[in-house]
Amino acid sequence: MDRGTEDVLGAVGPRLRALRHGRGITLADLAATTGISESTLSRLESGQRKATLELLLPLARTYDVPLDDLVGAPRTGDPRIHLKPVQRFGMTFVPLSRQPGGVHAFKMIIPARPEPPAPTPQTHEGFEWLYVLSGRLRLVLGERDLTLPPGEAAEFETSLPHWLGSSDGGAVELLVLFGLQGVRAHVRDGFRASSRGAP
Repeated sequence: MDRGTEDVLGAVGPRLRALRHGRGITLADLAATTGISESTLSRLESGQRKATLELLLPLARTYDVPLDDLVGAPRTGDPRIHLKPVQRFGMTFVPLSRQPGGVHAFKMIIPARPEPPAPTPQTHEGFEWLYVLSGRLRLVLGERDLTLPPGEAAEFETSLPHWLGSSDGGAVELLVLFGLQGVRAHVRDGFRASSRGAP
């Protein structure tokens, strides 16, 4: 086996562990979903068990990622990136990053509506940074109710009750960086729980 192949296979375990931790999944949950024993999954993540298609295929299905992402294989052929939009909470999320763990980047599209919905703030673990591309974003964050026009950005801990929507019923497009607690975007002259105009 050549050195390059050994390096690729050697990185599979840490990649799988980071992906599982990033999704907040336990070994027991993963074993129940994939049918692979906890001990085998543990040895696979620690590098004590070689990765095989028999093990990687059910993991790729469970994580809903291409097999290439699990092994970190170099991409060849068509250089285009085929993004798969996801519909959630009446909004469209286009994933812009593919690596497991760390900060995840999305393009978020809030559709136009005749009557903007009433805010329904939610909380969860993590940290979020956003930048408004077009439209007027309404950001409800704790007791604050902010309107961000194009070119403004905000960052906040998602443990605070928060809600994103359109301030005037028009469509809104924004870039969002989301990371688990402790993983934050690096912003010059940073601010927290606020908005700022673009320079």
